[in-house]
Amino acid sequence: QVQLVDSGGGLVQPGGSLRLSCAGSGVTLDLYAVGWFRQVPGKEGEGVSFISSNDLFTYYENSLKGRFTISRDNAKNTVYLQMNSLKPEDTAVYYCAAGTYQLATVPNRYDYWGQGTQVTVSS
Repeated sequence: QVQLVDSGGGLVQPGGSLRLSCAGSGVTLDLYAVGWFRQVPGKEGEGVSFISSNDLFTYYENSLKGRFTISRDNAKNTVYLQMNSLKPEDTAVYYCAAGTYQLATVPNRYDYWGQGTQVTVSS
């Protein structure tokens, strides 16, 4: 059974940092492209960052460049999203997803999804 487990969210003050993790079980994540999406209730979901299966390519939503970094640890079968200089507008539920389309930025290109982890940026 394929499962992605998102973790690492929490409450952080503006300017703080969090590292989200997406751990795979029943699936070898380095064979898949992985993406992070975020969702705010009442708003359309947004693609955050994506990494290709061979790690050669990464993609970030424009407003997040320089603040967020996506990476893999294949030994741990885990993909990370390091988030720095967090802002209140980064508050959302963050989901990781794995799929075979490289660097796809739309949710329907992904086959497996995590359960989501809440990130709240507030003073």
